[in-house]
Amino acid sequence: DVSPVVAGLIGATVLVVSVSVTVFVWTCCHQQAEKKHKTPPYKFIHMLKGISIYPETLSNKKKINRIRRDKNGAPKEPGRGNLLVDAAESGLIGSDKTPDGPNTAPHVDQLPIKVDYGDELSPDQSLTPGGSKTSSPSSPGDDVMLGELTFLVDYNFPKKALVVTIQEAHGLPVMDEHTQSSDPYIKMTILPDKRHRVKTRVLRKTLDPVFDETFTFYGIPYSQLQDLVLHFLVLSFDRFSRDDVIGEVMVPLAGVDPSTGKVQLTREILKRNIQKCISRGELQVSLSYQPVAQRMTVVVLKARHLPKMDITGLSDPYVKVNVYYGRKRIAKKKTHVKKCTLNPVFNESFIYDIPIDLLPDISIEFLVIDFDRTTKNEVVGRLILGAHSVTAAGVEHWREVCDNPRKPVAKWHSLSEY
Repeated sequence: DVSPVVAGLIGATVLVVSVSVTVFVWTCCHQQAEKKHKTPPYKFIHMLKGISIYPETLSNKKKINRIRRDKNGAPKEPGRGNLLVDAAESGLIGSDKTPDGPNTAPHVDQLPIKVDYGDELSPDQSLTPGGSKTSSPSSPGDDVMLGELTFLVDYNFPKKALVVTIQEAHGLPVMDEHTQSSDPYIKMTILPDKRHRVKTRVLRKTLDPVFDETFTFYGIPYSQLQDLVLHFLVLSFDRFSRDDVIGEVMVPLAGVDPSTGKVQLTREILKRNIQKCISRGELQVSLSYQPVAQRMTVVVLKARHLPKMDITGLSDPYVKVNVYYGRKRIAKKKTHVKKCTLNPVFNESFIYDIPIDLLPDISIEFLVIDFDRTTKNEVVGRLILGAHSVTAAGVEHWREVCDNPRKPVAKWHSLSEY
């Protein structure tokens, strides 16, 4: 015999469990039905050797960490010398305060420097490789054979999708003299909009990589294929410096007809021509050197005509300033982020104590970066002034600063693609 209270508790428990199970089963069935009728949530699907991989499993941060764990060796211990760097406001800055807050007082950082590190590589090197590394094809020099790239182009009419398979590359140049090899990978972009940016995995120590990776780009009408250009950028991964650019391949789809099936193409990898890159906007900077105080004042003034980086058609730009002595980065600073603008006004200055005898070996790199709170920040463009300047305007600006001490020299510069 069961008392009425116990019987009531048992009945209520059975009822709650039954309702919970019913709701759970209905929710699962409803989600499965939605997935079957829902269009792909991403612009492309990455096919790695025939296996569908969605972008959430291809986090750039996780991939880089995994690759770095595979690398052998450790960075060299920095030297014990000192270079004093501080940030302060200069007379070129306007009286208006920025929305990011009041200007802070100058501060001094002590940074490592060695007298013989001209042959070393910085962990974030972006200057032309040298020393033990082979010269990058993007630097001036004699033309060399950069190899060939083979890929497939196809079109999926039911899904209105362009399908590009990066198959393999042959005859790549040696980018690391220590291993007499390279660690190649490929970045691909569809021009002119650059809305689709993808990249392959890194293949270790090979000059003839076989990628066999397929990228599917949705929402591209077949009638628009004739106006598109496939841009392949071939790079070599480097753990201790910025990845080296081997070359590029530009393939206009005007002469390609994938309507009858897959079209296999083989194109020669050419030296990257920075001058032909699509405009990345302009940056205005001012430099002034005080020979008595042996101090360089760098002022990031403003930028204009920056490319649209956000879905809103705007960007959230800021500028990162790197100072190099030889090929070693000795200082880094950054401006505040300017929200929702393609023509930001920064008016921020940084002061660096640089001995006059080191001035011929100093380079200053400006990276305009689009801030993103949810994903990785993306570099919009770059500018280099000083010993490693690659443009005539940059060389002239640096020469004018050195020839006119104590005089602020402000100029506009076109940003190059990163």
